Amino acid sequence: MDDQVKKPTAPLKTCPICGKPQAQATRPFCSSRCRDVDLNRWLKGSYVIPGRDDDVDDVE
Repeated sequence: MDDQVKKPTAPLKTCPICGKPQAQATRPFCSSRCRDVDLNRWLKGSYVIPGRDDDVDDVE
């Protein structure tokens, strides 16, 4: 007699780099390799939020 209610499991999340299932030790990535690839992208400046081109100084 199991009185425990089974909770629905969350869908498996995937690695943002390669799409494989996440590993608990390296979440949100699947491996340390994908984690390092992401770090390299940050360090190279690949992840950039575009800004406006209003860098003109007011000279009066």
